[in-house]
Amino acid sequence: MRIFLAQLAPRVGDLEGNVAAMIEAMRAAEREGCDLAVFPELAVTGYPPEDLLLRPAFRRAATRATEALVAATRDVCAVFGAPREDERGRLFNSALLAQGGRLLGVYDKQRLPNYGVFDERRYFVPGSAGAGVFEVDGWRVGVAICEDLWHDELAAELAGEACDVWLNLNASPFHVGKQAQREALVARRARAFGAPVVYLNPVGGQDEIVFDGGSHAVDGLGKLLLRAPMFVPWQGVLDLAAVHAGPVTALPEALEQMWQALVLGVRDYVQRNGCREALVGLSGGIDSALTAAIAAEALGARNVLGVLLPSRYSSDHSLRDAQALAQNLGIETITLPIQSGVDAVEEMLAPVFRAWGKTQPDVTEENIQARMRGLLLMALSNKTGRMLLSTGNKSEMAVGYATLYGDMAGGFAVLKDVYKTQVYALSRWLNRHAEVIPQHSIDKPPSAELRPDQKDSDSLPDYDVLDAILMAHIERRMGVEEIAALGYPHALVLRVVRMLQRAEYKRRQAPPGVKITERAFGRDRRYPITHAFYD
Repeated sequence: MRIFLAQLAPRVGDLEGNVAAMIEAMRAAEREGCDLAVFPELAVTGYPPEDLLLRPAFRRAATRATEALVAATRDVCAVFGAPREDERGRLFNSALLAQGGRLLGVYDKQRLPNYGVFDERRYFVPGSAGAGVFEVDGWRVGVAICEDLWHDELAAELAGEACDVWLNLNASPFHVGKQAQREALVARRARAFGAPVVYLNPVGGQDEIVFDGGSHAVDGLGKLLLRAPMFVPWQGVLDLAAVHAGPVTALPEALEQMWQALVLGVRDYVQRNGCREALVGLSGGIDSALTAAIAAEALGARNVLGVLLPSRYSSDHSLRDAQALAQNLGIETITLPIQSGVDAVEEMLAPVFRAWGKTQPDVTEENIQARMRGLLLMALSNKTGRMLLSTGNKSEMAVGYATLYGDMAGGFAVLKDVYKTQVYALSRWLNRHAEVIPQHSIDKPPSAELRPDQKDSDSLPDYDVLDAILMAHIERRMGVEEIAALGYPHALVLRVVRMLQRAEYKRRQAPPGVKITERAFGRDRRYPITHAFYD
C-alpha cells in the first residue's frame, strides 16, 4: 500500500484555497501511484474555526466545499477532515473517504476535547460508538480523529478490529515536548492494533496556536517508519511494502522547536492578517532583542523597523546595545527621544497632583514614560500600517510587571508564553554560532530604566527563582504549600502567587501571543478577574 501524506497549512475560513491545495495534493498522489491521500482534521475549514461554525452561511459554504472536493477525487481515495451537518442540523467533526467522485464513507469523531485550547463540545455532537473501518480497493483501512487516539478505552475497542493500516487525522497544537509524546502514543497504539498507524498533522499559525506538523508513521511493532519535518508544509509517500518506508527527519532539540514555533507563529499571524511589515521598540534589553530577532527571521529584516525611544534614564550602553542588535540583524532603525513628551504630560498633571498633595514621584511617573513609548509606537503603526510587536515575556505578564497602554501596547505579543529564563536560553542558543543578540544584553542585569539605577530585582525575585515558582504553580498546578515544600520561602511563594492572581485584569487586555507551553495565558489558563478564592 502506498499512502500520500499531505501535511498542509490550511487557513481558517479559506475554504476555496484549502480545497484547491487538497486537490493539488491529490493530483500529486495520483502521479506517485498512491492508494490513499491523507489530510488533516477539519482540513476543509482550517482548525479551529470556532464560532464560524455557529453561522449557517459558513456551514453551507463548508458543505459546498466538501462536495466540490469529493467530486474532484479520481483513482486515489482521499481521506480528509471536514465539518458535517446531518439532516437534523447536528454538526459532527468528521473524516470523509472519497474516491472516483463519490463518497465512500464517513467517520464522526467520538471523543471531543474540551480543555486547554479546545472547545469542541460547544460546536460538535460526538459520533456514535463503533470503529471507523472501511474497505478501500481491497484494503481494510481504520480511521480515527485526533483525540480518539488518546483515549485508552476507545483504543481498546479499536484494537479488536483487524486492519491493514490505521489513519489518525489531527489538528494537534504545539507545545514543547509534544512531538515526543505523540510518537510514544502512536507506537503504543500500533503495537496494540497490530497494524501500522499514520499520524497526520497540519502546520501553520492560527492566532495564538501553532500547528507544528511532525506527521509520522510507525509499523505494527511501533517502529518509526517516517517522520515529516516540523514547522513546514510537506508532502510525501509512505510505502508500507518498502524496507525504508519514508524519510525520518531528525527531531529538533527543544530550544530549536521553541524558536521555530515562535517564528512560524509571528509570520502567519502578521501575514495572514494582511500585514507584511512590523515594528519593535528596542530598549537594548534582552526581551526586545529576542523579539526583533524573531520578527526578522519571520518577516525578513527589510520588513522590520526598530524604534529607539530613549528617556533621561536610558543608559548609554542600552542605546549601544540596541544599535548593535539592529546592525547584527540588518534592520532599519529610527530614534524618537521621549523626554519632551514626558515633560509635557507631567507639566499638565502637576497642578492636579499638587492640589491633591501627591507630589512625590512614584510608579505614576514611571508609567507615563512607558505610555509615552506606547503612544509613539502605536502612532508609527497607524501611520505606516506596520504591526507593532510587544516585547513582554510570560514572567512579567504573570506578575503584572508591565504597563497597560505602555509596553503592553501592540498587535501581537511574541514572548507572551516564554518565561524570562527561557528568553535567556533562546538568546544564548541563537548566538551559538555567531553573535546576534549583543552579549551585553544577555549579561547585564535586566532593567526597565524608568528611574535612576533601576533593576528588575528591586521589585521581583531573581528570575531563576521567580520562574521556578511560576512554573510550579502555572504549569504543574501546585499550591503554595506544595511549592514551599520544594524549599522556597513560604512568604515569597505566597507573594508571587498573589501577584499572579492580581494581574489577571492586565492579561485580559494584552495582545494575543504564540502558545508554546501547555498552560498559556488566555487559551489554556482561564481565571476570573473578580473572585474571592486565594490559595
